Parts: sequence; structure tokens; C-alpha cells
Amino acid sequence: MSANTFSLQSLLRREAADPAFVFDGTPISRAEFAAKVEQTAAWLAAQGIGKGDVVAVWLVNRIEWLALLFAAARLGAIVAAVNTRYRSAEVTHLLRVSGARLMVVEAAFRAIDFAAILADVAKDEVPALQKLAVVGADAIPTHWPCVRFDAFDTPYPPAPPTQDDIDLPVLLYTTSGTTKGPKLVAHSQRTLAGHAVSVAKTLRLDPQRHSLLAMLPFCGTFGMTSLLGFVAAGATVHVVDAFEAAPALKILSAHRITHSFGSDEMFRRILALTDAPRPFPHLEVCGFAAFQPGWRELAADAEARGLPLFGLYGSSEVQALFAIAQPGDAFADRIEGGGWPMSPEAQVRIRDTETGEFAAEGVSGEIEISAPSRFLGYFNNPDATRDAITADGFFRTGDIGRLRGDGSFVYETRAGDAMRLGGFLVAPGEIEDELKSYDGVADAQVVAVDLKGQARCVAFVIPAGEPPMQETLIAHLRERLAGYKVPARIYLLDAFPVTDSANGVKIQRARLRAMAMERIAAE
Repeated sequence: MSANTFSLQSLLRREAADPAFVFDGTPISRAEFAAKVEQTAAWLAAQGIGKGDVVAVWLVNRIEWLALLFAAARLGAIVAAVNTRYRSAEVTHLLRVSGARLMVVEAAFRAIDFAAILADVAKDEVPALQKLAVVGADAIPTHWPCVRFDAFDTPYPPAPPTQDDIDLPVLLYTTSGTTKGPKLVAHSQRTLAGHAVSVAKTLRLDPQRHSLLAMLPFCGTFGMTSLLGFVAAGATVHVVDAFEAAPALKILSAHRITHSFGSDEMFRRILALTDAPRPFPHLEVCGFAAFQPGWRELAADAEARGLPLFGLYGSSEVQALFAIAQPGDAFADRIEGGGWPMSPEAQVRIRDTETGEFAAEGVSGEIEISAPSRFLGYFNNPDATRDAITADGFFRTGDIGRLRGDGSFVYETRAGDAMRLGGFLVAPGEIEDELKSYDGVADAQVVAVDLKGQARCVAFVIPAGEPPMQETLIAHLRERLAGYKVPARIYLLDAFPVTDSANGVKIQRARLRAMAMERIAAE
């Protein structure tokens, strides 16, 4: 098999259904998309972007996003995916760590004020950034020079010949894991394209019969992996720019969609909009990630109404859809996270967290994975990469699970203190650092709690001098962080509960969680 087999360009098969994509009702054929990729490559080259340069992409789901990714691969450049829910502190961190020279950004989208967020990014904190390219406008108020992203309507000189090194980084995802700041997970064309082909084969996708509703953001591995799998299959992808239940319901019904992937909350909202007993008879697979309480009850209700939910497993490091349940599984097994790996070359093992030995079938421990879909490493962070990979090349996931004994595995929970908020894995330290940056805060701890059926975080703060008001701290965080990271409550303490151990004093995070629930209940 040639190296080109694993390029992103190789996914654009000729023997495929058309259109390739439908964006907001507008069909785009494979030939049209290929042309847009060439136009975008020419545009990037005209901006001085070449091999090894990083371009930050801060866009909702639009054709420009995909064209930029494929064009960057064409030039040997790298795309750093920026979550549209990020705010100034997160954007600053990503730009600084990635060393992005160019950022492609929305002019505006719904209530997101991209210009205001960028105004809070200090220019000297991101010295590599040279200019912005704006989609939908000539410019936005900013510290940096702006150009308009006009690749599709302005001719540029053809891009230089294709770079053929498919093992260099081409896409950077962000992941918090258990560290204080988001790490950048680097993937190559080989890891992305190879996994996309595995997804298409394992799901047995037929370009003439199957179609995807892409309602997850392209900036994350869940959205990108599912999309690339259907591109590899040659099937049509219907895209929503950002999830809303009503448009998703309309597309599912009108276009007889067969596959979709999302969170439990997404499917819950879609089902809530229709009273039909079996509204989607054409749906075959709805892969879901369980982030909210009550997901088992949702799965049972969805099953009764003909919406088949399938548990799955993935991460930025090994990509989403790494594993999925099989249609023949018993319902209780099918909705569990985990399943069978997409790639026949993937290996999953469980390590006992206490003894360090490999665990037997049915015994819980940390999940370790070796697979062709595994990331290259954390971009510009060799220490974190070294810590995440075992001596024999397995990725330490930080997740707890168990082997079933039939080739599948079950994901049980996240190890450590990382929190799942708003569908995203968030490290407490990321929020704690922002709190501690406020003059009136000496120290802070953040824990996750179940608040009215939703996972939210609660902060405990030790004040420095005059105690700050909760409203003031929350307003500070809203300016700096995505909304789902802003604590539902902030409580003041004189000291944190701690335990002395052989390794030093440890904060009792379990006690803090209990305290949070006690105070909320008292309110």
C-alpha cells in the first residue's frame, strides 16, 4: 500500500456518491470540494504559509474549515483547531503553544463576539501570530493586521507541488486531560486518513445507501473523525454549522439520514421535539457519548422510539470512534461506553492501578491502547508525550475500564480529577489558575458536582485580603473562559481540607465535593 493511500487527499474517492457535503442546504460535489482545496492552498501560499507553519482555525462548521485542513495537508502546513466556545485565556494559550502564524476567524456568529475576545489577547503573549484572516468580512477590530479570506472568489497563483510527508503533524486538537492548560494533540495525515478508512470499513458504509448528519464541531476529534470516516466511504455528509435540535431534526427526517454521532444531551433534545412514536425508521447507528446523568433512561426511551444508540469510546489521542458497540450486542451492553476497536491492528489492555500489573478479564484498571490511530505526541511538549506513552508504545489513557473477554472492553470512568463539563473534558487546574490570577484570591480548588441533572463545577476560594464577591469572580471568569467552565457556585474558605501522607499534604477533593453538595442543598 503506497504512502499516498494514507493522505487526506486519498479520501476523496472518485467512485463515491454526490454531493460530498450539504452545508445549510447547499450541495457541494466532490469535484467542487477538490477545487476549493486547491483554491485554499493557493490562498495559504499567498499568505506565506508553507511546510511546518501553523494556521489556527477558529470557525464553526463550514466548508472553509475543511478546505483549510485539506489545503494545509497539501502544503505540509499544520492546522490548530480552536473551539468556538473558547475565550481569551484559552485562545491565548493555544496560540502561544502552537506558534500559529495565521489565524482564520469568524467575523461573527450568533452571540460570540470574536473581536472582543481577541481584544483581550495580549499581543506580546502570542509573538508568532502575524495576522488574521476573516471569514465573512474584510476585517474586525484587532491588534493584528487583517485580510479577508477570499480564496473561493479571488484567483491566486497555484500552490507549489504537494508535500508528500504524511507522517508530519497536520492537525492539532486541544485536550485538557489532567494538566492545568490544554495540551495540543498532534495527528498526521496517516493517523487521520488511516483511521477514517477503518471507520468506513468497520461500519460497512455504502456510499449509495448511507449518509451522516454531522452535528458535532469540526474542532474536536468526535466531529472530525466521524466526518472523515464518511468522506473515506464516499457517502454524503449533511452539516449543521453548530448544533441546534430543530435543524438537526429536520435534516434527520427530510434526508433519511442513516448515521449520526453526538452526546446524550443532543439526542435527548432532538427526541423532545417530536411526538412521533418512531420518527426515524431509517436511522441505523447513533453513536453517543454519555456525559449527563440519566443517560441509561434516555437510551431506553430512544430504543423504544426507534433511535438506536450505540456506546463508543475515543479520545483526542487515539481519535474518536476508536471503538464502538456492535449491532448484535444485547441492549445493556450496546449502550455501554467502549466496544470493539475499529482497527484490527488496535490493541487494548488494562493495567491494575495499584499493582502495576496487567489486569485479568473483568478486572478494572487503567486502559492502555496501541493503534494506528494513535497521536504523534503533544505538540511542543516532549515531556508530556514521554509521560503518556509506555516503553512499548501504548498510550496511557487515564481512563478506567475492563476487558470483557470477547475482544471488546468497557469504559467505566475517568481516572484522576478531570471533569466532564458541557461535553468536554476539563482540568480543574485550568479554572483554578484563572481564579488565582484575580488579585483577591490566594488559592482555589474546583470540583465537579451533579446540579439538577447536569455536571457543573463548584469553586472554593481562599481570599487574599478583602474577600471578593462571588458575582465579581464569576464575571471575571466569563470574560476569560468558555461558559461551561464557569463555576455554578463559588464559596469562600479559610483553608482547604487536607490529609497528610508519605508523599506530602493532599487536598481532600472528595470532601470538597461533599461540601459543595451540602451547601447547595442548604440553599
